[in-house]
Amino acid sequence: MPFDGLMTRAVVTELQNRIVLGKVDKIAQPEQDVIVFTIHTKTGNVRLLMSCAASHARAHLIENNPVNPVEPYSFCMLLRKYLTASRIVSVEQHSSERIMEISFESMNELGFNVSRKLIIEIMGKHSNIVLTDIESGKIIDAVKRVGFDVNRARQVLPGLKYVYPPLQEKIPFGEITGNSEGLERLADARDGKEILNMISGIAPVYADELSQAEDRAEFLMETIERARSGRVTPMAWFDEAGNPKDYYFAPLSAMDESFERREYPTLSACLEDYFSRKVTANQTLQKANDAMRRVNELLSKKYLKKKRLSEDLIEAENSDKYRLYGELLTANLGRFTQGMTKVEVLNYYTGENVTIPLDVKLSPSKNAQAMYKRYQKAKTAVKEKQVQLEENEAEIAYLESTAAFLEQASTVEEVENIKRELTDTGYMRPPRKAALRKKASEPRPLEFVLESGLKVLVGRNNRENDKLTFKMSDKGDIWLHTKDIPGSHVLIKCGQGGCTDQDIREAAGIAAFHSKAQSSENVPVDYVPIRYVKKPQGAKPGMVIFTNNRTLYADPVEGRPSK
Repeated sequence: MPFDGLMTRAVVTELQNRIVLGKVDKIAQPEQDVIVFTIHTKTGNVRLLMSCAASHARAHLIENNPVNPVEPYSFCMLLRKYLTASRIVSVEQHSSERIMEISFESMNELGFNVSRKLIIEIMGKHSNIVLTDIESGKIIDAVKRVGFDVNRARQVLPGLKYVYPPLQEKIPFGEITGNSEGLERLADARDGKEILNMISGIAPVYADELSQAEDRAEFLMETIERARSGRVTPMAWFDEAGNPKDYYFAPLSAMDESFERREYPTLSACLEDYFSRKVTANQTLQKANDAMRRVNELLSKKYLKKKRLSEDLIEAENSDKYRLYGELLTANLGRFTQGMTKVEVLNYYTGENVTIPLDVKLSPSKNAQAMYKRYQKAKTAVKEKQVQLEENEAEIAYLESTAAFLEQASTVEEVENIKRELTDTGYMRPPRKAALRKKASEPRPLEFVLESGLKVLVGRNNRENDKLTFKMSDKGDIWLHTKDIPGSHVLIKCGQGGCTDQDIREAAGIAAFHSKAQSSENVPVDYVPIRYVKKPQGAKPGMVIFTNNRTLYADPVEGRPSK
């Protein structure tokens, strides 16, 4: 559901009752396109979030305080200069459009009252937040400056007169009930699409709902009255997996038929829950995709390097022929002269003739020496290539495990920790500005509880894998990991009573779930007492070796979170 004009009207009504006459206490800008005001009111402090992000532009009150960057954005500093300690005079909606206007009054240095207005334009990719001076009507600044090169019809730049976005050639929903021609067209409309093309300020899903009403005019008037009076029923719809699908301030029968509905005490509570889930999922996916792209690029290079090293190793391992050529040339120095391209001699080991290529620039003895040197070089190459291949295999294993963790990451924090790990290990470049580098949070492995009550720890990245395996384990614990499949380290905290076979089977299901084989069945899982798990010197995070392991097969199971 887009944040349509009716929703804007409903939110404006809620804000009028909550923040008008409140005093702006603090101003923050946690993201480039998100502004948060802390407002002191008679009933206590409230936080107002305003977003002009293309995919989730909105405005509503929030409970949770977002994390702010180390260095504030320039627009945040400007808002602090002009609006800190100002009083909110009004909250209005422009016409029936998705535009909110919050008016402020404050005193300047000379003690005179100054009026300013913050305009929140909720218009998809064209969304913006603009600060204007009410007396002159000029723009002070905006989150997104729009120049002539971007939009020839309407510029949003400091010093220019603020102009509202051009209206659509539709009837505003606030005027439809007083327009006899509009009411007649509404009654005659064939479907929701035709209604949508006729009335401005309504979303497609509401237009479809309106088209199904027996008395369309009455249904629309009732919805408008709900929004204006604040007599709303905030609700959001979720699919079976708990993913947010839609929201509104009134029932939508089409959504009830397909998804689970949840109701909320206030419209802001509904919007905060819906968008926190939606935005978190979008941000997580976007950040994970950026890191995944880098990991995949590295893996492609490592796979190519593996192929070339393997080919070089095979060639080097077949170098015994050069030793033989050297021997045979030494034994037959009198049978060929400088300038010959090849010579045929008898192989006294097999009794067969062998044709040996020669370098025309070298003498017979130099050709023999060159074969010996080539043999010695190949012998050395076997050792070097083998070491390089092992190192490359270790890097592939590490990057594949990192890719698996990125695929399973469910929060921005998890992705940021993985990206920090990749930066620390040299696989990603650090942020350009040192002040904007985010500190990695303390590793906190996931916790689950088995039927027996034993606790199971699961790493969400390679650093957490290291921590739970070598810092959080005790002597009697059991360690698990999917066999030859990237995934999490899993630890059963057995305690003094030890673990049963059933405990291990349950934990094996959890290990299978937190691996790249999450969607498979009968996943092989190695398990071993923790004392047999070691970390090689110089190994990358999460990389271990183990012995005395046994293997069982388990179906992936999500596990019961520890309370």
